[in-house]
Amino acid sequence: MDLAIIVPCRLASQRFPKKLLHKVLGKELILWTADRIKKEVPELPLFFAVDDPSIKQILKENGYKTVMTHPDHESGTDRIAEANNGIKAEYVINVQGDEPLITGEQIRKLGELIQTNVDMATLATPFKSNSDFHDPNQVKVVLAENRQALYFSRSPIPYSREHKGMLQAASPALRHLGLYAYSANFLIQFRSLKQGYLENIEKLEQLRAIENGFKIGVGITHTATIGIDSPEDVSKLEAALKSL
Repeated sequence: MDLAIIVPCRLASQRFPKKLLHKVLGKELILWTADRIKKEVPELPLFFAVDDPSIKQILKENGYKTVMTHPDHESGTDRIAEANNGIKAEYVINVQGDEPLITGEQIRKLGELIQTNVDMATLATPFKSNSDFHDPNQVKVVLAENRQALYFSRSPIPYSREHKGMLQAASPALRHLGLYAYSANFLIQFRSLKQGYLENIEKLEQLRAIENGFKIGVGITHTATIGIDSPEDVSKLEAALKSL
């Protein structure tokens, strides 16, 4: 199999317990994401790496393929690495289970980018407000000239000394979207690495790759997604889903 999508599904979210099973407009969040992926990129094999029988059951009842994984993985990438031991895709796209507004254009862009000279690929979009830029739940990424990631942080980076950290219209500040792609070889290596110092501080799995010298290519998209980090985000998602 050349390219597959694997969605990591962890039930015990710290900020929003059991959020993937939370009902949004009468349907579980994980099913909104699953149905969206199936509609947007029906040509790509789709799997769900789950850690709990309750998620497995609801996905199987709706016709989706699941792989049971260990419940104690440090990150979604670790979970996908275990799942791909059986799936054996040459390249894997990671769509988060709480990203039900993902587009086919974004998924295909990741698939193209990972097949270039990088170990890992992800997406980012320009920030549009100071409140988002200073929100620690909205991760920032800064890039080199070749559009490879230099660093990811929950802090507002780059910090404008002249404007005292406020976002400017011409700012290069980019919001990282929690979507990834990897080569199978990278996943094998990643799984053998210890959790990094920076990763542990920021709680961002992609920093483990940077700390170990791997190259992360970043594609730019102007279509922002709505990730669900807390119960308060559900109302934003419901409004967006109603407008589709």
